[in-house]
Amino acid sequence: MQDIRRLLVYMKGYRRDAITGAVLVAIETCLELFIPVLIADLIDVGVANKDVSYVFHKGIQMGICALLALITGLLYARFAAKMSYGWGAAIREAQYERVQNYAFANLDHFDTSSLITRMTTDVTVLQNAVNGGFRPLIRGPVLLVMGVALSFWMNPRLALVFVVCAPILGTILALIVHKVAPMYERLQKVVDHLNQVVQEGMTAIRAVKAFVRGEYEEERFQNVNENLKETSQTTFHYAVLNLPAFQTVMYLSVVLIMWFGGNMVLNSTLQVGDLTGFFSYVMQVINSLMLIANVFLLLTRSLASAHRIAEVLDEEILLTSPEKPDKEVRDGSVDFENVSFKYHKDAQESALFGVNLHIEAGQTVGILGGTGSAKTTLVQLIPRLYDATEGVVKVGGMDVKEYDLQTLRDSVGMILQKNVLFSGTVRENLRWGNADADEETLWKACRIACADEFIKQMPKGLDTDLGQGGNNISGGQKQRLCIARTLLKNPKILIFDDSTSAVDTATEGKIRSALSELRDVTKIVIAQRITSVMYTDLIIIMEDGKIHDMGNHEELLARDSIYQEIYQSQMRGGRENGTSV
Repeated sequence: MQDIRRLLVYMKGYRRDAITGAVLVAIETCLELFIPVLIADLIDVGVANKDVSYVFHKGIQMGICALLALITGLLYARFAAKMSYGWGAAIREAQYERVQNYAFANLDHFDTSSLITRMTTDVTVLQNAVNGGFRPLIRGPVLLVMGVALSFWMNPRLALVFVVCAPILGTILALIVHKVAPMYERLQKVVDHLNQVVQEGMTAIRAVKAFVRGEYEEERFQNVNENLKETSQTTFHYAVLNLPAFQTVMYLSVVLIMWFGGNMVLNSTLQVGDLTGFFSYVMQVINSLMLIANVFLLLTRSLASAHRIAEVLDEEILLTSPEKPDKEVRDGSVDFENVSFKYHKDAQESALFGVNLHIEAGQTVGILGGTGSAKTTLVQLIPRLYDATEGVVKVGGMDVKEYDLQTLRDSVGMILQKNVLFSGTVRENLRWGNADADEETLWKACRIACADEFIKQMPKGLDTDLGQGGNNISGGQKQRLCIARTLLKNPKILIFDDSTSAVDTATEGKIRSALSELRDVTKIVIAQRITSVMYTDLIIIMEDGKIHDMGNHEELLARDSIYQEIYQSQMRGGRENGTSV
């Protein structure tokens, strides 16, 4: 319930709709409860005395009550829809905003598929709970209290049936809820798994076709889909047990009332109209108990979804700006002072060990190293995508933790290993770097990145639609667009994380030559090809999370065995393939 109360904060803008809806339901219920009293009078007075005018008069009253109940019900539906869907939208927005503020370390705590499920399926569960449960939540108690009260008013002896039936129904409900509650939690986790399989299969559909793994993926989907089906069936098998249980108790109550009430009519201690009206109240009371039971089942599933949503909203954001942040990065110098880093605080080994490094503003630095040498990890500490576990990382002579996060990240342009483009046009993707960039500025960035040559050949130039994720262009073209997009930020530090791997050496040379004109920008190049870094001012060799050696090309070629091995293997490979490097 704590998680539900936590999420009710987002109902703030819809409290008036909730109160109005509750009042309308209460009025509707009271009108419906008044109808059996009119029926009893109609039978005992109008029919018994053959008073047509009295019957007509009571019939009009019943019609008015029914019409008013219909109107209030329709009005409630309007307010309930506004409340439930508005609440759901507010929760989704809050989750999405929270995730946007997550650090990389926060994102490591959740699977992408799980986050998607929490923003969609889990929110839908809450909306359905409000749509399907709010009316019975108000209606059920009103029906129960007033129905029982009116039943005791009409005939206290017959009303004692409720005293017997109520504990039975309560016990049944408690047992069902106890059994079903953990099942709903498992059900949502299975949905997470299904979404994960679908997401991976659709994202990697081209790889699936290339490796002819369609049958394998189909089988994989069938297995998880079958698991979801079985879990759903088991969960709802127990959830629907309340219906036959309640019907059994209801019919038992009807039989008892017919037996005792019939005897009372025969003994002239109860009128037929009163018995008829009493039956109406019996059905309404039983119905109210069923409504309350269904609300409990809805609430049970909602609690599981609410807990999952609350986990996203309550996740402690690990990277934040200081209270009084510095909002100006002075230059592009970078310093690592005895820096170590662990991806998880309880990890036994560090990804980086005791790194000490100084990069001058405007310098071009290359980073080489094998897979797992922590090259990417090193540069991710510069814009505070992660925070160092030990030591200090400085940009512009100041600890990165003292900067405003937005200021720092605006000053550091990072072209990631995985080139990500978004649905939309070339222009829209480029303006991620600078939303206000004019035509001239866009083309300038494209020329530096050597993207202008293929953009000019596109049917609509900058306004060409790239499709989903830029699937209409090649990998090398994606890389060049990502470089151009980053250049538009006008950063003081440019980080290339193996971001020219899909570009031919000639184009890479053009990009390198154009970037060399950016005198005041510090450039850090992570690469697999030695030709990408051999012309830099400083080359850093990474090995097992440590700096193995550093120097320029000539220095490392003269003294460092790792650099010599990389150089010889790549140069020999280039010559054997008939290419120049």
